[in-house]
Amino acid sequence: MPRITVTVDGIRYEEDVEPRLLLVHFLRDRLGKTGTPIGCDTSNCGACTVLLDGKSVKSCSVLAVQADGCDVVTIEGLAPGNGQMHPLQRAFHEEHALQCGYCTPGMVMAALDLLRENPDPSEEEIRHGLEGNLCRCTGYCNIVRAVRRGAQEMGQAQEAGQEVRTP
Repeated sequence: MPRITVTVDGIRYEEDVEPRLLLVHFLRDRLGKTGTPIGCDTSNCGACTVLLDGKSVKSCSVLAVQADGCDVVTIEGLAPGNGQMHPLQRAFHEEHALQCGYCTPGMVMAALDLLRENPDPSEEEIRHGLEGNLCRCTGYCNIVRAVRRGAQEMGQAQEAGQEVRTP
C-alpha cells in the first residue's frame, strides 16, 4: 500500500492508503472529517468540495494518493476556533443561505476559492464561480447574497488587521 503524507486543516498525517481510495473517503473515514459530505460520488453535485493546495476540488474525484504532499482544507478547518465561525460561514448563516445544509460545505469551499481570486465578485461572477455546486433547496438567491456579504466581511476584517483564513 502506498504511504501518503498530507496536511489536513493544519495537521500533518502519514497514512498507508489503498491506491483506489477517494480523498472524500480518506477525509471522512480515516480522519473523521465528516463535515465533508458524500453527495453523488460522481463529481456532479459539489457537496464534497475541499481546498487542495488552495484550489477547490471535488474530493470524490481525487484519489487520496493524488493528495500526497498537499495541503487540504475542509469546512472544519476554516473557523478560527473558540466557537467562532469564518466570516463566510457566518454570512451563510445570517443570510439564510441553507435549508437542509447538505450542499453548504461545498458551497462555502467553492466560494472561498472564488473570493481568493476575486475578492469583490458581481452576482454573475458568483453564480459562475459556483456552477459546479448544486443546491436542491434554496434557489441560490440567498447563497449569492451570502457570498457577497462574506466577501465584504472578509475585506473589512482584513482591513482591520484581523487574520482571516483564505487558504
